[in-house]
Amino acid sequence: MNKPPVSISLSSYGADLVRQRGQGSFIEILSAAGATRIEWREELLTAEDPIQLAEATHAEGLESVYSSPMELWLAGQSRPNPELITALQRAQAFGAKWLKVSLGYFTDNCDLQTLARVLGKSPVLLLVENDQTLHGGRIEPFQRFFDEVEQHSLPIKMTFDIGNWHWQDQSAASAARLLGRHVGYVHCKAVTRRADGKLVAIPPAATDLQQWEHLLRHMAQGVMRAAEYPLQGDDLVQLTTEHVAALAHLGQSRLESAHV
Repeated sequence: MNKPPVSISLSSYGADLVRQRGQGSFIEILSAAGATRIEWREELLTAEDPIQLAEATHAEGLESVYSSPMELWLAGQSRPNPELITALQRAQAFGAKWLKVSLGYFTDNCDLQTLARVLGKSPVLLLVENDQTLHGGRIEPFQRFFDEVEQHSLPIKMTFDIGNWHWQDQSAASAARLLGRHVGYVHCKAVTRRADGKLVAIPPAATDLQQWEHLLRHMAQGVMRAAEYPLQGDDLVQLTTEHVAALAHLGQSRLESAHV
């Protein structure tokens, strides 16, 4: 039985460690741990050479997702963020098949024909994520956006960040039910509220994995999924291996029962 692709967002290893070691140092860790994809984080880049990373990743048999913190739509602008063209080029330089961005300020005035022209000039596929903001972290704008995406037949999928819905007090279950068919990438993270009231990402407990299993039932079988929560310990290969296996198993029980 083919296991679904599992990615690791390199932010999981902590910003300080990733900047100190360089993102290329994690390629072998992910490969040894059984991950199939690596998510480069633009905001954590230092002096990395994209071509070297692309070659090293390919040599280890990994595919790449390039994550940019840019918003697809800027406030008051009908055309897509002009930085999109550069972000697509950077993703391609890193050997990435996918570029992940935030939705931003999507309104009914947004120009999807211009977006279609920009995307048509790049081999990189666009993934649009729900972030933690009021304008880009709620269900309804994503419904309207993907209605438009469907009407224009654009090659865009959603990055469904399970944990981020908490920041706007949105239901991940409702979001999965309403948006699941658009999802091409799932960011997995559990969330807790600290004593100071701040929400933070944490590794999943068994109950979180059960919840994620239910969410994935609304999405394509074998959808790509990623760890985006703290992976910190003395043996990063062993730790990553355990979490890759847990995430790969999500949705497999549905497949196994179908083959009984």
